[in-house]
Amino acid sequence: MATTFYKYHGAGNDFILFDNRLGDISLSTEQVAALCHRHFGIGADGLMLLEKPQRDGDHFHMVYYNSDGNESTMCGNGGRCISLFAHDLGIVENRALFTAIDGPHWAEIEEGRVRLGMVDASPITERNGGFFIDTGSPHHVELRQAGPDFHTTAQNLRNAYGESGCNINFVQACNDEMSIRTYERGVEGETLACGTGATGAAIVAVAKQWVSAAPVKLYAQGGVLEVDFKGEGPYTDVVLTGPAVKVFEGTIKL
Repeated sequence: MATTFYKYHGAGNDFILFDNRLGDISLSTEQVAALCHRHFGIGADGLMLLEKPQRDGDHFHMVYYNSDGNESTMCGNGGRCISLFAHDLGIVENRALFTAIDGPHWAEIEEGRVRLGMVDASPITERNGGFFIDTGSPHHVELRQAGPDFHTTAQNLRNAYGESGCNINFVQACNDEMSIRTYERGVEGETLACGTGATGAAIVAVAKQWVSAAPVKLYAQGGVLEVDFKGEGPYTDVVLTGPAVKVFEGTIKL
């Protein structure tokens, strides 16, 4: 059947979205991967289904798949984009309440920007030569230059975390701001931005005094994100802010 799809991005982290409130869209792993393929499909870092809410008071439920076709852990930029999608569908005005795989979230939609309330982040531990933190998705953070061999280095680190892997973030700090490069498992490559990665990097940076305090501004390959939080582990009141943009919509046979 011909189904309407929508394309959004958050700081270059791009997604295919479907309105699945009727529950009539069911995609296999192979279908998701094919739709996300950059050359033979629509092309995206991930795919999301906006579904009917699972809790009283929520506006919708978020289901997220990586571009390899597998359902994955939380995606911060995806959460911001699906909130704008809900706004564009007329489900919400400027504030959204929803659940994702990691639990409840809220979002505030402004002109061209979305603030997303994240789950509490785990304490920081040292692993594989860097720092590990879970911000709804697992992240490895290091203060180091990415360099021309970033993909290979990050891929090896991703695999050092076992079969399920880990997202890898290399950051640099200057004048209390940061640059970030992220290799995402499930995409198995670098993305132009990663919301949960920026969140983890900001928290680690403050904890290790690479920057002085939150909020932290991070420059990703595809745009600028900002992370605020409280606490010293677990980290609470975590908020991810950045751009969200609708790119286009179309129809495709599923």
